[in-house]
Amino acid sequence: MENVVIVGASLAGVHAAEGLRERGYVGSITMIDGVSGSVADRPPLSKAALSGAVQFDDCTLRPDTWALDLKVTYRTGRSVVALDTAAGTVTLEDGHELSFDGLVIATGLRPRPAPWLPPQTPGVHVLRNRADSETLREHLLSASSVAVVGGGFLGLEVAATARSMGLTVTVLEYERSVLARVLPDSVGEWFTNVHERHGVEVRTGVAVSSISQTRTGFNVQLSNEDAIYADVVVAALGADPVTEWLSGSSVDFEDGVLCKPDLSTSVPGIVAAGDVARWPHPVTGKSVRLEHWTNAVEQGRHAAGTLLGESYPFSAVPYFWTDQFDARARFVGWVSPHHEAYVKSTGPDSLVVAFGDRGEMQGAVCVNAPKELALMRRLIDQGTLWSEIVDSGEANGDLSASHVGRV
Repeated sequence: MENVVIVGASLAGVHAAEGLRERGYVGSITMIDGVSGSVADRPPLSKAALSGAVQFDDCTLRPDTWALDLKVTYRTGRSVVALDTAAGTVTLEDGHELSFDGLVIATGLRPRPAPWLPPQTPGVHVLRNRADSETLREHLLSASSVAVVGGGFLGLEVAATARSMGLTVTVLEYERSVLARVLPDSVGEWFTNVHERHGVEVRTGVAVSSISQTRTGFNVQLSNEDAIYADVVVAALGADPVTEWLSGSSVDFEDGVLCKPDLSTSVPGIVAAGDVARWPHPVTGKSVRLEHWTNAVEQGRHAAGTLLGESYPFSAVPYFWTDQFDARARFVGWVSPHHEAYVKSTGPDSLVVAFGDRGEMQGAVCVNAPKELALMRRLIDQGTLWSEIVDSGEANGDLSASHVGRV
């Protein structure tokens, strides 16, 4: 292998390049991305950078000399629009073609568009990259109210940041509770309580039916016939994998690039990593895709090894986090609203919940409980039986639901 192309200057893409060099690969590496500029470290974009606590220039994943030091040809501002697996080429939007004998797909995600609004409406924001965060911050500084549509991790982080800046904040979530894709309703309600204590209005079970622009802001019409006004609207509706450029190629994709356990794809010499990769769950065998920082790092390096001939399953235990006000939530393992949940302890400022499936402990969420997090990680690594978790003692606290079972 002499010529590797990495599509996507993402967290996974950067770590794939580093993984290649660390394994002794000395051939050509070309990294391509449609966004110009340095690779951003995304977590601060919804928190510290958005609030102004840190400067945007400090939110770079690697220094500007990174590509030169690693001997990576870094091409930004030009997206890849097509892949020809037979010829071994990718085509850029300007028509230029690049040849490869090894390809890493690390294109990540793009924000899901709002169905109730024409795209690129001024004053309605999505948040994915540095430019998005800079524009949103500028608008928040001159606003007094914001409506955040979507109660997932990103929406709640933006809501917490905006509230800390002194804005009136309303969160609108279609599901019965916030974080419904990840957590059972009762645990989601704990996070709702955190926001409400800090002055955020959280409305669940309601959708946006339409939105109209006024001279100073927006009237947001809701599905329950209520309406709210906001100076700024943030659409945090989730994100979709960037895979349309693979159409017509031999690479299989469906809600992400379909991978084998080692992150190889349906085409030899092509791997995928990060938010865009979908691979078999190491325990259940079900196809999964994770949108987390640590997963992108680990998969980028694993995919590099697979490209160079290593062949073993990617089986890292997931780890991700979210900071909302003073709630520092850390998640480890496989967490799902469909798993059994055992509330080990809960209070207004802390929370520890274990999650089990198929007779074993699979994951946990620990809020402001670092020692418990370390313990939960060990129990997951050891394959602890779920019965041992349930029988270990009485739960401390109440989340308005059964402590054991599918809450």
